[in-house]
Formats: sequence, structure tokens, C-alpha cells
Amino acid sequence: MSEPFRSDLTAIFQAGVAAVSPDQAILSHLHTDGDRLCICGRNYDLSQGHVIVLGAGKGAAPMAMALENMLGGRIDNSLVVVKYDHGLPLEHIKLAEAAHPVPDEAGANATRQMLQLAQAAGPEDIVICLITGGASALTPAPVSGVTLNDLRALTLAMLDCGATIHEINTLRKHLSQFSGGRLAQAAAPAKVVALIVSDVVGDNLDVIASGPTAPDDSTFDDCMKIIAHYGLAESLPETVMSHLQQGCIGKQPETPKSANPVFDNVQMELVATNSLALEAAAAQARNLGYTPQILTTCMTGNAENRARELVAQLRNAPAGTCLLAGGECTVQITGQGKGGRNQHMALAASLLLEGESSLAALFAGTDGTDGPTDAAGGFALSQTAARIRSQASPDALLHNNNSYEALALAGDLFITGPTRTNVMDMAILVSGKP
Repeated sequence: MSEPFRSDLTAIFQAGVAAVSPDQAILSHLHTDGDRLCICGRNYDLSQGHVIVLGAGKGAAPMAMALENMLGGRIDNSLVVVKYDHGLPLEHIKLAEAAHPVPDEAGANATRQMLQLAQAAGPEDIVICLITGGASALTPAPVSGVTLNDLRALTLAMLDCGATIHEINTLRKHLSQFSGGRLAQAAAPAKVVALIVSDVVGDNLDVIASGPTAPDDSTFDDCMKIIAHYGLAESLPETVMSHLQQGCIGKQPETPKSANPVFDNVQMELVATNSLALEAAAAQARNLGYTPQILTTCMTGNAENRARELVAQLRNAPAGTCLLAGGECTVQITGQGKGGRNQHMALAASLLLEGESSLAALFAGTDGTDGPTDAAGGFALSQTAARIRSQASPDALLHNNNSYEALALAGDLFITGPTRTNVMDMAILVSGKP
């Protein structure tokens, strides 16, 4: 029975993604009335000063398109940077594309230009910042003495060791001239409005995109603790270690904290979250005849372990149940294969669901990109493992972190293309309809 579940799982996922479309998020939180721009209950006079639009992230292009459709020629200066192939044709807002998850020179150039635009803003100007997941990697602005290659090495090391996004962004903030509140610092005393699509567990404003407009309560000491926890001190670039060590003894400035007056004129609004996506997914599951249950929006930890736990919960659930979980797990890279956390979870789950014709699952990233692949994730169906086993060992492929090849052999990769949003991942598990 599990093969027919493929269309149900797809429909449930698509409903969740549609609910967090960045352009709809803009339209539901902003409106204009003559010269007045209202953003979540706060009013701004567009007849005074200039309107500057800055942004970054996988979903920043549709946000920019919605905003320029609303403001049009009122936008005086702008630059939004998105991942390669995530752009849209814009008339009033300048768009740049750069690499993700490992930063490149195109991202560095765009970030320098955005900082210049922010620094030129005056007290009567309004700087509207469009921020979605992926912005951290797309806006590299290394501090003096640290190179872009150093940031690349740091990013790769943190990804490989299985560090959480909170931990990765703590280090990024302390090595950046853009993150950790420094964009707000550059724009002061202008009025700053940040419209944010959350891609982190807990929706912490200082963690999403490394918090370019948010006060940062993390410290250089926190950075050193993270490095020690993962045993990275010997493998990170010397320039990175030197800057962080100097920061610990007060020889490098800390990121701006909550008491800093640069945040007096900053308004930050969450316009789309994983919770909203899961609620829409649950509604679609109900329409399809399932009884939905949202387990969590804060799923973290080892991807393989979480997959096992979710399958165990599904087995104990009544027929007709749809279990939903959101968050972002991690995979510690020990092999040489290709994949992502969602594909890894799908492959692990498929080994447990083999032959279980009444159970099925889909694990996918809402951005349409899972790890360095063209897949959003993968299906775990009753025949997935058997299809793999006819050509290769699914256990060996899992051990080698080669979930992409495994699911490709089974025909169970889930490929959506860029969704141009990002609110972390969704796990969708269903049992036979009663």
C-alpha cells in the first residue's frame, strides 16, 4: 500500500511550503496608504528620506518582487543577494547571485556593496532588510586579517563535524562585519526594518542568518567552547583562531549587544516559520483523510537516530495517522558519499520500513535543496530498501554517507527544484487510512 502514499506525501509537503511563500509573507505583513507604509502595526512616512532595500537568502528574491510590486519607484537604492539559480526578474531592486553553503567572492562583493549602502543611510531613511535562510553563507564579510578562503575552511569544518546551525552562526558572527548585529550598526541612525523568514530551530532572531540586524548575546568565549567541543582547534585556519583568541582577551571588539543604542530604531518581524508550514501541512493531511499530529517544530540531533524514533512512533500510531515534525537534524560525515540530512533520514527509515506496506514517509527540506545536491530529500517506502538492495547494499551506502546514490537507485529521491523559501525541514510519516 505504501507506493500510493507517494502522492499524498507530496501534496502534504507542497501545502506546507505554499504556506510559507516569502511573497505571501510580505503581502500579509505590509500595506501602504498613500505615503504611509504600515509594517506589522508600525507606520513609516515614505515622503521623508530614502527607501533602501537590502536582503539575502534563498527566499529573498520573491520577497523582493513582492516588495517592489508594492513600493515600485519609491525604492531609491537596493541590493539583494540570493543563491545561484534562485533569482527572479526584478525592475526596481538590484539582484546578485552567490554560492551557498560555502561562500564565494560574488557573495563577498555583494556584501561589501550592501554595507556601503547601509553606511550611507541617514536618520530620515528607512532600510528594509529581507532575510531568509541561507543568508549567512551568502553574505561573507570577513573581519580584518581573515580571508574568504579562511571562512570557507571554517564552514566546511563545521559542516563536516555535525555542528548545529546555532553553533556555526556563533562563529560566523564573530568573524563578520555584516552578521551579529553589524548590519544594523552600519545603518544607524537610519530606521531599520527586518522582515525575516526563519530557518532555525526556536526562531531565534539572533541566529537566523547569523542575525545581521539583531543584538548578539553570544561571545568570543562561546566560540572557543564550540571549537573545543568538536576538537577543531588544530584544523581551523590560524587567522581564525588568532582573531577569536584576541577577542577573548578584549583585543577585538565584541558583537553589539542588546543594550547598544544602534538597535533603538530597529524593527524585526518574523513573517514565516516552520510552525506555519506544519500547520498548513496538517490541514492538507486532514483533507486527505488522515488524522494529523504535529510532534515538534524543534527536531534536532543525529538524523539517523531521529529517523528511527519517528518510525517507532508511526508503528505505534493508529491507522490513518499523519505524523509531522519540523526542525533541522545533523549528519556527522564519516564516509565519502553524497547526500544531505533529509536523504540520510529517508535512507535510514527505509531500512526500517522495508516490507511495511501500510507505512510510508517523506523527509525534505522546504528550500528544495538538501545538502550539496539537487534533491529536496527522499521517500522511505516499503519497497525503497529492496529496490536499492537489488543493485547495492543500502546499509553500506548509509554508512558511507551516500544516501543520494541509494535513493537514486530506488527512484525515491524527492526533487522539487528551488522553492525560494526556507523554514528548515519537514518529516511527514503516514500510516494506512482506516
